[in-house]
Amino acid sequence: MITTKDIAERLGVSVSTVGRALADDSRISEETKYKVRQAASEMGYVGNRAARMMRGASSNVVALVIPDIRNSFYSTIAHELSKNMEAEGFQLMLAETDDDRMVELRHLRELSATRVAGVIIVPTARPHGDSVKLLRTVPHLQLLRRHPSLGSQWFGVDDHEALREATAHLVAQGHTRIAYMGGPEELPTGAERLRGFRSALREGGLPDGAGRTELGPPSSVDHGRQAMRRLLKGPDAPTALVLGSIQLTRGVLEELSEQGVKVPGQLSVIGFGDEPGFSWWGPGLTTIGLPIQEMATGCALWLLRRLKTEPSNDGPYTSVSPGSLILRGSTAPPEGRSRSGSR
Repeated sequence: MITTKDIAERLGVSVSTVGRALADDSRISEETKYKVRQAASEMGYVGNRAARMMRGASSNVVALVIPDIRNSFYSTIAHELSKNMEAEGFQLMLAETDDDRMVELRHLRELSATRVAGVIIVPTARPHGDSVKLLRTVPHLQLLRRHPSLGSQWFGVDDHEALREATAHLVAQGHTRIAYMGGPEELPTGAERLRGFRSALREGGLPDGAGRTELGPPSSVDHGRQAMRRLLKGPDAPTALVLGSIQLTRGVLEELSEQGVKVPGQLSVIGFGDEPGFSWWGPGLTTIGLPIQEMATGCALWLLRRLKTEPSNDGPYTSVSPGSLILRGSTAPPEGRSRSGSR
């Protein structure tokens, strides 16, 4: 491995001069800096980042801690963040928790040990106390989900309004048996989406029992399939379904296709997120669109600003983005009812 000593011997200068030149020290002339950098490049020198971190310096790595990269929301966020960070000389590192608080803690311990520059995290439902302590030592912000113990910097979606608007669309079409499938209430996103669903039913004058709910792991495609099977059974099967998770939406669409359910004839469906395949599934999936690129850019800009300022300037910050209802062909009035409500 090429060292600063090798470069110094080649150029006939001291090791300390080489080190200062590579660190862009103002005490070294531009001519010397150029010669040192050129020699370092020709010789294949790679800086010892570990040594710098032992002296207390942070790395140039920013971590993205998420539940599941298979979720297109998170994979798109990761792609956008990576591009934004790379443009400013930072590298994005990915860590998956599978919504397990102990896995989350292990990742945060490793990231802390490597002096990660910053963390963007989609937290688990109940972060471990040690995770909370670790995050207090590093610039960080929460994405999509918000847990009060992890600080007041958060970028998210107005989940309540997104689900309220989607469900209200089904109510306006005349549906009275509407089901909701989403994540558990212990997740802040799950609680807000369920609250939005129930708000729309109440505002539409439907009784409390009008809406069936299936809550479970939001990252499980298989849970979406199983829950869809349960909803289709019995005489009181819903005529409409609204979803609160991308992965659950995928599972539901797979199950409906396998069973040959007519959409929207037998069941109107509103998905969550807008994966590329959703627009051409069946009649085209009506779904809740998410402002992914805007959120990723906002997260990157906030964290980059934070990394370049003193901790004392790190005040509370909240960014709430609206979802959007994308209307396609998978929703219609229930069979036997026109759009005007006449029979």
